[in-house]
Amino acid sequence: MIPFHAPSVGEEEIAEVVDTLRSGWLTTGHRVQRFETEFAAAVGARHAVALNSATAALHLALEAIGLRSGDEVVIPTYTFAATGEVVAYFQARPVLVDCRADTLNIDAATIEPFITPRTKAIIPVHIAGQACDMDGIWALARQRRLKVIEDAAHALPTTYRGRLIGTGSDAVAFSFYATKTITTGEGGMVTVDDDALAARIRMMSLHGLSHDAWNRYAVGGSWHYDIVEFGFKYNLTDLAAGLGLCQLKRIHEFLARRAQIATMYHQAFGGLETCTVPEVASYGSHAWHLYVLRLNLPALRVGRDDVIRALRERGIGTSVHFRPLHLHSVYQQRLGYRPGDFPVAEREYERAISLPIYPGMRDEDVAVVSNAVVDVLTAFRK
Repeated sequence: MIPFHAPSVGEEEIAEVVDTLRSGWLTTGHRVQRFETEFAAAVGARHAVALNSATAALHLALEAIGLRSGDEVVIPTYTFAATGEVVAYFQARPVLVDCRADTLNIDAATIEPFITPRTKAIIPVHIAGQACDMDGIWALARQRRLKVIEDAAHALPTTYRGRLIGTGSDAVAFSFYATKTITTGEGGMVTVDDDALAARIRMMSLHGLSHDAWNRYAVGGSWHYDIVEFGFKYNLTDLAAGLGLCQLKRIHEFLARRAQIATMYHQAFGGLETCTVPEVASYGSHAWHLYVLRLNLPALRVGRDDVIRALRERGIGTSVHFRPLHLHSVYQQRLGYRPGDFPVAEREYERAISLPIYPGMRDEDVAVVSNAVVDVLTAFRK
């Protein structure tokens, strides 16, 4: 079996975690501080706050910009659950928009018709590791006085016009979930350039306390603290940060291998009439968190799910990214969305298959996946 994903964890990561265990300090401490400092430097941001998930990063960013009940936030329907649910935490409305057919991302043209006087913010999502076209989104946000919070869960290390995703917006949220380009098991990071916004996010990440646990219990710290706000429990642990520090050093090594695999897939599938390979936009590089192959369904006798089943029978793990939000029950029952509302997202979802792409794949593994896909699509061709 070739799994859809396997984490790339080596002896250095294992040693760092063991060293953390032996240090006697397991929760938020100096390793988290180092991880934040090194991550901020890596992406060029002024501040980075380490958290226990990208969901937490999005949630705290929305809290910090003052999202309130009745506000609206424009998000893509073609995204994961977290992008919308964090808006609902505030009793605000996630306003869904359709995606582009080429990149699967939203842009200024898809967003603008859905902006109303109640719109507070836009959350662009860099699907699969392909950056959104941010210049138009930033210009629209300035014109309408809106905040921009990037969902960059897939986008490390994606570049946009020569610089890494992580700056330019009010906040940028990253994920270190087990399947992401680097992992801490569970974890996330939010980068910001505004000092006050960063301070608010940091305070709210640990119960709204005036001092975090590290400052209270470290040498020179004080037991005294004040509850400044009703906050949350979103801090990252030193155990996770130790893993993250090692993974961060390897981001370009990991990217190089994923890019090699993507190239091998392009070569295997690029000439087929039964599918379409992912495009890379001209304005930046792709992180290749996902390799989303799209089937040419009119050329096949079966649907996408039949292809997935056939690949599973050949020992190939796959996934689907993403079932659009408006097709889920909660969006239909509570927000009134219906199938057919966003035809581009629906069409692309129905023909999308995410193939294995992770640094630990050998060339032989890539060949096995490629041959299986070609064989299955040939067998199912009309």
